[in-house]
Amino acid sequence: MSSVHAAEIYVAPTGTDNNSGRQGKPLASIAKAKQLAQSFAGKEAVTVHVADGVYYLPETLIFEPADSGSERYPIIYKAEHEGLAVLSGGTKLKLTWSAYKNGIFQTDTPVGLNIDQLFIDGQNQRMARYPNYDSSKKTAAYQGYAADAFSAERAANWADPRGGYIHAMHRSQWGGYHYQITGKKSNNEITYEGGWQNNRQLGMHKDFRMVENIFEELDAPGEWFHDAPKNKLYFKPAKGINLNTAKVEVVRLSHLVEFKGTELNPVKHITLQGFVVRHASRTFMKTKEPLLRSDWTIYRGGAFLLTGTENIHILDTEFDQVGGNAIFVNNYNRNVLIKGCHIHDTGASGVAFVGDPDAVRNPLFEYKQTNDLSKIDRTPGPKTNNYPANSTVEDCLIHKIGSVERQPAGVQISMAKGITVRDVSIYDTTRAGINIGDGTWGGHLIERVDVFDTVLETHDHGSFNSWGRDRYWRSDQATSQQAIDEAPDLPFLDAVETTTIRNSRWRSDHGWDIDLDDGSSNYDIYNNVMLAGGLKLREGFRRHAWNNIAVHSGLHPHVWYNQSGDKVYNNIFMSRHKPARMTHPFVDQVMVDKNFYGESKEKVMSVSDNLSWDKNSAFGDPMFVDPKNGDFRVKPNSPALKIGFKNFPMDQFGVKKASLRAIARTPNLSAPVKTKRKAQPSFTGTWMGASLVNLSGNDFSAFGVSKQAGGVVIKTVPKDSKASKAGLLAGDVIQNVNGQSVSKLRQLNQTLKRTPADLLNLKLVRNQQVIELMLQMDKDLQLKRVSSPKKKQLQ
Repeated sequence: MSSVHAAEIYVAPTGTDNNSGRQGKPLASIAKAKQLAQSFAGKEAVTVHVADGVYYLPETLIFEPADSGSERYPIIYKAEHEGLAVLSGGTKLKLTWSAYKNGIFQTDTPVGLNIDQLFIDGQNQRMARYPNYDSSKKTAAYQGYAADAFSAERAANWADPRGGYIHAMHRSQWGGYHYQITGKKSNNEITYEGGWQNNRQLGMHKDFRMVENIFEELDAPGEWFHDAPKNKLYFKPAKGINLNTAKVEVVRLSHLVEFKGTELNPVKHITLQGFVVRHASRTFMKTKEPLLRSDWTIYRGGAFLLTGTENIHILDTEFDQVGGNAIFVNNYNRNVLIKGCHIHDTGASGVAFVGDPDAVRNPLFEYKQTNDLSKIDRTPGPKTNNYPANSTVEDCLIHKIGSVERQPAGVQISMAKGITVRDVSIYDTTRAGINIGDGTWGGHLIERVDVFDTVLETHDHGSFNSWGRDRYWRSDQATSQQAIDEAPDLPFLDAVETTTIRNSRWRSDHGWDIDLDDGSSNYDIYNNVMLAGGLKLREGFRRHAWNNIAVHSGLHPHVWYNQSGDKVYNNIFMSRHKPARMTHPFVDQVMVDKNFYGESKEKVMSVSDNLSWDKNSAFGDPMFVDPKNGDFRVKPNSPALKIGFKNFPMDQFGVKKASLRAIARTPNLSAPVKTKRKAQPSFTGTWMGASLVNLSGNDFSAFGVSKQAGGVVIKTVPKDSKASKAGLLAGDVIQNVNGQSVSKLRQLNQTLKRTPADLLNLKLVRNQQVIELMLQMDKDLQLKRVSSPKKKQLQ
């Protein structure tokens, strides 16, 4: 090939790698085109034109530093027609089907073939499972669950369940677990291994369970089972599928494209544009690495994996039904641009930016781990540059996230700096829309996003969810408070730059719209519309929230530090605050005032007076322009303008690209549906001199306890009381007495009365950790009823 033609290389399914790659003589593979482009890398701008068709990659396509372009001479791999060149990590099979029984067909498969996913005419089918999948159960765990999913009674019907999988939600629904079945005992008890996918190890939920890849459970249309040892595939087609003419594809690769460089020798200035990416295998059993005291673990991989890059652009690309993460930006990366992409039906996250823990000072990984705050490194910021920075996800549509794993996000950010998420629509996610897993190192910008229908199967977080369990943070807040009182810069050693959330729309009907959880610090939050769950600010420092609108909710302040530097002002809230574990005024270096409330002054101040807040706030009708159609600007004569609120645009949320905007959904604007519950009698009690109360409302989240488990809170413990001498502390949550679960005061009362033992073995949740405590029992240690206002029956 002469240099005059070097800048243009052509690839087509009809080509051959013996061709020159000139127009009219295309190559057959992108790998060969990459080899030819390498000769001109950095010397000429190169465009690789990829014709319509499916390109089954025999192995992962790897770009290395030698494949780099330059700022002047970039290298572009571009589909001739957007969306018509498909990169596949699978294989097309030619099969001969025959009837088996009960509507099931069977066929022989090539020797040695392992099938992780089966696609029929481009649609991913389901492994045989119990219980069966029900698409109408959008918010039910796994769209179908059963407590007896792998019970001995169920397993008695399975000849050989080895290779099957157990999927189960976390006991508190903070994500999920996955296990591979290793065998069956003579008593039909199942043996299995796994469960490392959640970083808060509390065990499986007793009900929310599902099994798959079990031959005997193949009983529903769309289900399949592959007997690998016998090279036999079984499939029950849905109505309308003709197996004689259907295109059958199976998945081989977990990574389709990798960029492999280093900080010192990065892969640079390469663009991939206009492709469809399909057939990447599931990676849930590889999801093992804990993030920094996060609730979840991750797998450093995806259909596209970027490591050690600069100025890599992924443009106008569709990631369709990939089994794990779509795009994983790993360790050192700078100026990555992901723009105009459609990411949907992923097994795990859409886009993940995750740095190297060795770049973090004093990193901790498991929730229970703690730093000695007198000995930590006081140097701000990272130790190395081995993390993603200055990168952008822009003008993308991301939806149906977490079809396999239950710790996903549309966009996940951890151990990174300066990540921008702009003009993106994210919805239908099993957990968060956008998650920032820690405070390292801030400087992120989230703007003009539209995030809704999140937290569909999990619990206790939000459409935006963050943690700040950085080197300063401890679950025993008193220790952190004392250290920060002495050194106010501690929370900002990792959260060195302010993260901004602005001009966006959020909705979570199963959590909070914006949820800044444990320790999240150094945030500016303004010009946001929150449609359902409102704004939660849990213990952290310097969260400034102004000019936001909480349409059907308000502020949820949870367990604040003293002198936190938080400021909440000029917002429109439609309900009073809903504090958790905050019983005294928070005014020193804290300001919550000059807000406007769409609820009565009497109701708002019944809470705010206890906190010494809202002395200059206003109340009434905010006078929204057109709330039924999503215009929550206020009219010119609105009283909300008098407290400092300013209108902001209501037509700029979400994806802008015309082809994506045409198919993108928008959120429901109506009020959240509230579950009607029978009013329960209130009850407080004393035990060994301590006062007790049931968990309710926001307390479940504040204490880190699931609503299913419940518990009894020890509210106060006088210094000289028997409770104090026994080692009980205010804030302890009693959940178990001598092996008996206790979810309410009535159960505790009944359990104590029928306990004959001299010793009490208590299981408590203290600082969100389970501990055991042994108490000596005597006649004076009985629970006493103190009050049940206007009610006679105990709860």
